[in-house]
Amino acid sequence: MTARVQVALADGVANAEEIQDILADAGIDSTVEAAVDHDPLGNEDMPQKVLVDESQLEAALEAIEATAGLDEPADD
Repeated sequence: MTARVQVALADGVANAEEIQDILADAGIDSTVEAAVDHDPLGNEDMPQKVLVDESQLEAALEAIEATAGLDEPADD
């Protein structure tokens, strides 16, 4: 079994799911787990770790980087 490594830290579940969708589109399997046992800020939507197989780490990083900034408005 290949070790799972953290590819991203999401600020909440919705953001983690967006990252998982990006990875799935690239054919990369991922899982999500809470980054902390208890959020010291008291938020219900705690930070999430997005994990991938160690062998897919580089491809996962490339997939995430390729989509960075695509939802931001272009500078004129």
